[in-house]
Amino acid sequence: MTPLSLVSSPVIPLMEDRVDTDVIFPARFLLLMQREGLGECLFRDRRFTADDAPILGSAFDDEAATGAQILLAGEDFGCGSSREQAVWALADYGIRCVIAVSFGEIFAANALRNGMLAVTMSREAIERIAQSGHATIDVAADQLRAGNEIAALNIPAADRDRLLGGLDEIDMILRDRDAIAQFEASQRQIQPWLYEEAP
Repeated sequence: MTPLSLVSSPVIPLMEDRVDTDVIFPARFLLLMQREGLGECLFRDRRFTADDAPILGSAFDDEAATGAQILLAGEDFGCGSSREQAVWALADYGIRCVIAVSFGEIFAANALRNGMLAVTMSREAIERIAQSGHATIDVAADQLRAGNEIAALNIPAADRDRLLGGLDEIDMILRDRDAIAQFEASQRQIQPWLYEEAP
C-alpha cells in the first residue's frame, strides 16, 4: 500500500448523515473485479444522471474541490453493507482521508486495511473545516490544520504506524517474523511429531 503521512488538499463537504455503502458504491457495479477505474462509480448517482450527464451543483462538481483528497461527512458514514468496494472507489477517485462524525464499523476497518484514514471529529469542527475549504492532515504529528483550526486526530498508535508504513495485513504479520520463528522453533522441540514427514 502507499504510505500515508501528509495530505494537504481541498475538501469535499458531503455533510449528510447515514450515507451508506450503496450510495458510495451502487450495487449495480459490484460485478466489476478490478480496483482500477472504480472511482468512476463513486457516488455515481450523486454525480451523474441516468444519461451520464454531470449533475451540476453536487459536492463533487465544485471547482474548488478539484483534486480533493479529503472527504467530509456526517454521522454513520459508510453504514450498510460491508462492501469493500466503497473504500476502493474512494481510493481510486483520490480520497486518502474521510473525516466524519462517526463511521459504519466495517467501513472504518476496510479504510484502515486499504491505507485510508477514517477519523472522527465533532460536527462543529467538521463544519469549520468545510468552511475553510482546505485541510492539511499530518499523520505522523497526529494533527489536522484547516484555516485557524488545529486539532488532534487521536489516531491509535498502531493504526498510525500502519498508515505511515503503508502496511497491509501480510506486512503486519511479517513484522513479527522473528517472534513467529521463535515460536515455531520452540513448538518443534515441544511437539516434534507435528513436524514429522509422512513416509
